[in-house]
Amino acid sequence: MTERSITIMKVFQIGAAGGVGRRLARLLATLGDQVTGMHRDPAQAEIVRASGAAPLAGDLIHDSVEELAAKIGGHDAVVFSAGAHGTGVDKTSAIDGAGLEKAAAAADRAGVSRFVLVSAFPDAGRGRQTTEGFEHYIRVKKAADAHLARTDLDWLIVRPGTLLDDPGTGRVTAGLALEYGSVHRDDVAAFLAAALHEPRLNRVIVELTSGATPVADAVAHLAATTQSRAAR
Repeated sequence: MTERSITIMKVFQIGAAGGVGRRLARLLATLGDQVTGMHRDPAQAEIVRASGAAPLAGDLIHDSVEELAAKIGGHDAVVFSAGAHGTGVDKTSAIDGAGLEKAAAAADRAGVSRFVLVSAFPDAGRGRQTTEGFEHYIRVKKAADAHLARTDLDWLIVRPGTLLDDPGTGRVTAGLALEYGSVHRDDVAAFLAAALHEPRLNRVIVELTSGATPVADAVAHLAATTQSRAAR
């Protein structure tokens, strides 16, 4: 059996139609992984399908934990990159906050322990005047991180800097604590794809910005560091 056949995964995406989600699905499909992309709006089904994922209707707000668990069951990992995207504080609380809690509970119930959360850099927006809605978003994201870190899941929290849409470089800076910066969505997706296939990178919060280190090397270094710390 080859290494590639061992690492084939079934990945369940929540937020599959988003900018990072679409890019991640394309990369995973290229690797040979099977990706299921959950979407709420029927119009998003074709977007998800075009990225290489199998679309599956679902509603993070209205689906019960049991209903979400039934969708998640049979997969090897969950990637949560969903967000309210400025649609109001209520939606932020329901999707970025309570939605994450519900998804984590559903993954646990389904027996899918690997759970990757795309979060937010805690220093985001500090160089400009922010709104109460934005500050609420940052508080909710931090609370979601804290909630996931208290679970028994094999979680990984990735906090990217300001997201850029122009083509990525394939190089990043990744660490437990970084100075704030920006990062291309392409490179966030590449980091997530590599991290999903690195089980040693587990139960750790990683901050991510643009940089000079190839994505695969950044993931391997973090995994080795995490394993070394755990063995002490």
